[in-house]
Amino acid sequence: MLYRFEDFALDSERRELRCKDDFVRIEPQVFDLLTYLIDNRKRVVSKDDLIAAVWGGRIVSDATLDSRVNAVRRAIGDSGETQRLIKTLPRKGLRFVGVVQEQEAPAERAATPPPAAPPARIGDSIEPLPAAALPLPERPSIAVLPFVNMSGDPEQEYFVDGMTEEIITALARCNWLFIIARNSSFAYKGKSVDVRQIGRELGVHYVLEGSVRRAGDRLRFTGQLIDATSGTHIWADRFDGEMSDVFELQDRFTASVVAAIEPVLQLAEIERLKHKPPASLDAYDLLLRAQQRVNEFTDESLAAALRYLEQALAIDPSYAPAMALAAFCYADRRRQGWARDPAAEAAEGLRLAARAVEIAKDDSNILWMAAFAVWMLAQDGPRARDLAYRALRLNPNSSMALTIAGWVESHLANHDKGIELIGRALRLSPRDPREWMMSTAMAAAYVYNGQFQEAVPWAENALVQNPRNNSARRLLAASLASLGYSDKAAALIREILKIEPDLTISTLQARMSYVDDRVWKTYSQGLRRAGLPE
Repeated sequence: MLYRFEDFALDSERRELRCKDDFVRIEPQVFDLLTYLIDNRKRVVSKDDLIAAVWGGRIVSDATLDSRVNAVRRAIGDSGETQRLIKTLPRKGLRFVGVVQEQEAPAERAATPPPAAPPARIGDSIEPLPAAALPLPERPSIAVLPFVNMSGDPEQEYFVDGMTEEIITALARCNWLFIIARNSSFAYKGKSVDVRQIGRELGVHYVLEGSVRRAGDRLRFTGQLIDATSGTHIWADRFDGEMSDVFELQDRFTASVVAAIEPVLQLAEIERLKHKPPASLDAYDLLLRAQQRVNEFTDESLAAALRYLEQALAIDPSYAPAMALAAFCYADRRRQGWARDPAAEAAEGLRLAARAVEIAKDDSNILWMAAFAVWMLAQDGPRARDLAYRALRLNPNSSMALTIAGWVESHLANHDKGIELIGRALRLSPRDPREWMMSTAMAAAYVYNGQFQEAVPWAENALVQNPRNNSARRLLAASLASLGYSDKAAALIREILKIEPDLTISTLQARMSYVDDRVWKTYSQGLRRAGLPE
């Protein structure tokens, strides 16, 4: 069938698009999308219709779909603002509204091929020639594609490109990530390329894509994280704000993306590891297995995590991430009262933390884990605070560095600062799988300042997410007792003593000797009211 509209002719049989006598270069998927819109021009075509027809029902991100629609518009000289040929109906879909004449394509044609296309350049909307697949790095690897300007205003292109560059720069601070440089990512600007092909060509496991849309004085940023090996979605979010606060909004979006995808990527890496044969595990794989057991947060799982980390260090004795995570495990065991030999475990944890910082002093994740270990095992609040702030200078968007820094500040009686830092962590990563730690830290900050009413919901939230979290249970018991709910507080103390039968006010004080005297007085009074033995 030959479709004619304005100066264009689309031949569905020969898969050609011409403008007057000139051939228009158009990639196959974009051609299919245009053909489908024209074929179904008598109705509104939904997003699901397009995905079923053009992508065969595969999972496709909004940004990918938007980029293909924009490529169709560019091919036929349409505009996102005027929508002369393709009309967007909000929350409904698309409709081809141009006047179309149909005719049967001639059976015989001159065998004149279209003119040879010049070499592809950055910005051409054609697929590059297939490139040899690059090997995937050992650590998580990611490419940030140029964000799509959905505003229909070419003047906004500089701003959208700047957004992409900001995210690349922020992710580059995460030493555990392999991040593709800006120039390589921007080679795909304006092109419609399957993320799986991008993953092969750049040698990355994950792709981050997104879009920026302006409507009047409102801005909307969207971001999607995709597994480039399978094309499946891992994470997506959107952020809205006023154009008057554009730079604040840009900073907030960048910070939120970086903070959100860190834990998501870690969980995705752990899931990927499940499909790897045990015989082929290397030090990085063992680190991931250890992290999975740490996330389970039981006495047995932390012990298993330490065994995996010992194996990783036997393979690579200088593997700083394994050292730091082991130190973190020893610290968590002490905090929960699970340490078998507290003195020996403290010595080993501090040795590993010091060595990890010595090897990787510019790695934010290493520093906040070391800060936690120094805080719990050496009971050195000022030193722990210093390490946590060093982690934040390297990566201001690390939700865990913010949490540890805020937690330490609250123990040193700097309650307002602690609440501010932990609040930033929760704002940056509101769906973090480690949110129970953030909620526990926030509950502590309020309890230590005598704000028991404010502490209760945070402690309860921490326990809902992690029922094995005895720190939150102690904070909740102290808060409820101080508020006069003696029976509920006493029930919590009974639960605590089932987990830690030898726990008393004096043993807990020895474990928390790093806290400010005012903090301990407020906290211990609440625990006494709840019925914790002396």
